[in-house]
Amino acid sequence: MWGWTMPPETCFDILSQFYERGFRSVDTATNYPINKNPADFRRSETILQQWLQTHGVTDLQIIVKIGSINNLRTPEHNLSKSFILINLDQYAQKFGSNFTMLMPHWDNREDENEVLQTLEALDEARKQGLQIGLSGIRHPDIYKKLNESFQFDFHLQCKHNILQSDYERYKMFHGKRRFITYGINAGGLKLNPDEYRSDSSLKARGGNVETEHPIAAPLRQILTEANEAESRPKLLNMNQIGMLYAYHSPDVESILIGPSKWSQLESTLEFFGALQSFDYTDVYQRVRRLNC
Repeated sequence: MWGWTMPPETCFDILSQFYERGFRSVDTATNYPINKNPADFRRSETILQQWLQTHGVTDLQIIVKIGSINNLRTPEHNLSKSFILINLDQYAQKFGSNFTMLMPHWDNREDENEVLQTLEALDEARKQGLQIGLSGIRHPDIYKKLNESFQFDFHLQCKHNILQSDYERYKMFHGKRRFITYGINAGGLKLNPDEYRSDSSLKARGGNVETEHPIAAPLRQILTEANEAESRPKLLNMNQIGMLYAYHSPDVESILIGPSKWSQLESTLEFFGALQSFDYTDVYQRVRRLNC
């Protein structure tokens, strides 16, 4: 939501607090924010660049997703070899040593020759020391087949939450902790409609915030019963459920978070620490069954 519901000063504050807490990995994409305003195309990465320049940071680990050629929520993209190489140079100049991973994004293609050109460009990125990933790939089986010649150790960004998951679409890559989950809060879903603010992400995206989602009541019941255990911190909201669900899911390497204010970041990082210290697998199993 950088450059959309979040002004630059808020982005700066949250990223500074995140950095000061010892975290380094940051994700962005050419088309962020996807708010259908052409004037904001690439605005998020510009804010990130400004923060780096302001603070003189050289040790961030930035994942850059490329392919989309606008921020209008259309499937239009360009993942040709020449276009990727142009982007490779641009981001190397923009982010310097902070640029660590490159990912094709929103690839709906079925043509193997076109995908092969993409992989050839990614091979050039790997030679320059970048890690390689995939995000939003409609036909990952094609990448798996062609990768026999390249042997990329892909990191895979995958939408994965209690309402929707693309994890099964990547079954040919299962069995290794390589998945970076996003969308963990199910697009900004709240357990109670009264919790939505005027700048809530779900509302900004045009979602229904007036009617309670059918899954909300069962989730509240799970929280109530889970919180009877006094040996661990209590579960308070949808964001914690989403983190818990992703944290305990198979093959998850890391979790993308999207706090829009400092208090959200603070509570998120505190609960991440709780996940590393306390056992919530019983809650995960109950939510998983509810999801099924």
